[in-house]
Amino acid sequence: MMSKKFIIFGFFLLTSIAFFAQRDKVEYLPTFDQRKIHYGFYLGLNQNDFKFSYNNNSGVPDANITVEPSAGFNVGLIADLRLHKNVNLRLEPGLMTNSKKLYFNHLSTPQDSVREVSSTYLHVPLIFKFSTDRYKNIRPYVLGGVSYNYNFSSNENNSDDNFANQFRMKTHNFMYEVGVGIDIYLYYFKFSPSIRGIFALPSEIKYDNPSNGTSPWTAPVNYMGTRGVFLSLAFE
Repeated sequence: MMSKKFIIFGFFLLTSIAFFAQRDKVEYLPTFDQRKIHYGFYLGLNQNDFKFSYNNNSGVPDANITVEPSAGFNVGLIADLRLHKNVNLRLEPGLMTNSKKLYFNHLSTPQDSVREVSSTYLHVPLIFKFSTDRYKNIRPYVLGGVSYNYNFSSNENNSDDNFANQFRMKTHNFMYEVGVGIDIYLYYFKFSPSIRGIFALPSEIKYDNPSNGTSPWTAPVNYMGTRGVFLSLAFE
């Protein structure tokens, strides 16, 4: 439910800004898009949760895991290479932070049934941006690409696991991203709000040590991957 509100708010923000931007009669930065390379930075909000699939032969009956996400923050730099008048290749390295609570509903005691997962990622997307022709001071676009993610908070190499109240995730991962946005040309710079979805490719879970026996936390999980929404405000 929270993700839907996040998407609706982002869409409303994009359409509202576009409506007011195209009312300007003066065309700002008329030669901006002729640059071969330009740079910028972005700030934004994110909301991530996990997608699960279960292993029905795990030995843990009636496994059920739910996620309570919260809003996080992302910040980074932009390097943009013009490939064609309507196609750009962008490198957008930055940091992404968020936290989530995992509820293992098949476990009865509060100490065992809740795990808090706080993550800080080095997030490095390589993005293709496909833009329409410019209309006055706006230019809508769609984007898509892949990203490498380094999770500083993964605890992958920690010998303690869920039996010691430590939920672990893999340090390295890859995601794909898709989104929409609007370039808005202002007097001194280009402002580009966008909303995009991110989806993990390989599973991110680090399984508990088998020497401790069947884990009721990780054994039922066949796949656990991040899925989330970014609301990004870029300044170029």
